[in-house]
Amino acid sequence: MILISACLAGVPCRYDGKASLADIAQKLVTEKKAIYVCPEVSGGLSIPRDPAEIVGGSGEDVLDGKANVITKCGEDVTEQFINGANHTLQLAKKVGATMVILKENSPSCGSSFIYDGKFQGKKISGDGVTSALLKRHGFQVGSEDDLYE
Repeated sequence: MILISACLAGVPCRYDGKASLADIAQKLVTEKKAIYVCPEVSGGLSIPRDPAEIVGGSGEDVLDGKANVITKCGEDVTEQFINGANHTLQLAKKVGATMVILKENSPSCGSSFIYDGKFQGKKISGDGVTSALLKRHGFQVGSEDDLYE
């Protein structure tokens, strides 16, 4: 079973209330080869919500207590991101996920790149909180680009 970010499957759950549809992700869900999850919503955040970025590091640093997830308005939403990551980990274990495909650049789901925490659109190498936690537990995590390989 493949676990996919809900926004890639067409669910309008991004911070701006939109989806980031990848047709192949939606097809995999329809064919029951994949299920979807939104870690941020699972962690208790609303739709829509203020954009958030990791300040002071990457998802690894958030998990280690060395960085925080902060919204553009200055609200600390680290706890919700960690809760969502834990929920996603439990779901991945429950369904026996063989691969996890998450939305690149997200502070939760980025598997190679995230924004730099300054809300200026600059990306840096690193994992989001959920991606980092899943990788720590041995899951193969990729982005929407990996759906086409």
